[in-house]
Amino acid sequence: MQRHHGNVMRSSTMVESSNAMERKGGGFMEYRKLPHGEEQIGVIGMGSSVVGEQSENDIIETVQFALDAGVNFFDLAGGHAGIFPAYGKALQGRRKDAMLQVHFGADYTTGEYGWTMDLDTVKKSIDWQMNQLKTDYIDFGFIHCLDEESDLAAYEKNGILDFLMDMKVQGAVKHIGLSTHAPQIANKVMDRNILDMLMFSINPMYDYGQGDYAIGNDNERRRLYQRCEKEGVGISVMKPFNAGQLLDAKQSPFHKALTTAQCIQYALDKPGVLTVVGGPGNIKQLKEILAYLDAAAEERDYSIIGTFTPDESVGKCVYCKHCHPCPAGLDIGLINKYYDLAGQGDGLAREHYLTLEKTAVDCIGCGHCNHRCPFQVMQMERMGEIKDYFGK
Repeated sequence: MQRHHGNVMRSSTMVESSNAMERKGGGFMEYRKLPHGEEQIGVIGMGSSVVGEQSENDIIETVQFALDAGVNFFDLAGGHAGIFPAYGKALQGRRKDAMLQVHFGADYTTGEYGWTMDLDTVKKSIDWQMNQLKTDYIDFGFIHCLDEESDLAAYEKNGILDFLMDMKVQGAVKHIGLSTHAPQIANKVMDRNILDMLMFSINPMYDYGQGDYAIGNDNERRRLYQRCEKEGVGISVMKPFNAGQLLDAKQSPFHKALTTAQCIQYALDKPGVLTVVGGPGNIKQLKEILAYLDAAAEERDYSIIGTFTPDESVGKCVYCKHCHPCPAGLDIGLINKYYDLAGQGDGLAREHYLTLEKTAVDCIGCGHCNHRCPFQVMQMERMGEIKDYFGK
């Protein structure tokens, strides 16, 4: 059985971290804490769908360059079995520098990627992957690529979920994750309270209903991000560039090109997001992704998407901070984020809001934010709403 999971090419309240590490080539890697653990995860991760097309030596060099640059989160749902022995060699003596996201249901027993719901095949594939990686533990064991309710039912009926959970009990898997494109499935699995991480496709195309994997409307997707924030389930973002379509005006459904930095910032601003997992094919492409860390605020500014936001999304704050700076010194984006999260029942968000140096009560009603918002949010009026909600 084959199923294609696709190329997997500031800050959440639960994971806000000032930790940073100077990276090779200048600049600093930024890190966010895993809520259900102590791990600090780099905001730029690395996927392996494309790099597997290279020679083993090139794969090793790319992975080691990533490690030297402070990248410490690696997704291994690659399109080629050859990534595993290459990663095993690249990580020799450096295993503790990397967190590996391994998928239970991604089959490499044939020498190429496949998707399976057969328990024996999953066991053989996981055993082979761990042997090739030269490791006796998996940082993140993932329920792999479930987009339909029938997928979830089969995954459980066939005993794959029990196998994954048993490996966690044994200590061979540290954390449990799920990869999906469907908010409905994500919520069903989250209802079981077993997830530490969710791998989800986040980009303007999908959030605004464009593309094959644009599952769920804007409100459903937004609520999922907020739920992850509230419950401490980190999000690793796949498809931030949608295989490069968003970077090319001719391919983009919006007929406007975004930059790599804009796509990354867009994803990182979503509640719950810990890391954006790009899929570089070589060191050159990896450097293009890492350049985000050196980008100025105006280079990361993705407010251009306000020009192609659908009607149903107009008037909703996306925390882009394009309305900044506020003449009164309010962090308008963060105030909005805490308000939205508190409305979802996140008590911690309320506490974070109440400890802000300046809150909605300090709004002077100048209207500066209203005029600057590319999403037509009436922020000045919203500050009054937020003040009434929190009583401050």
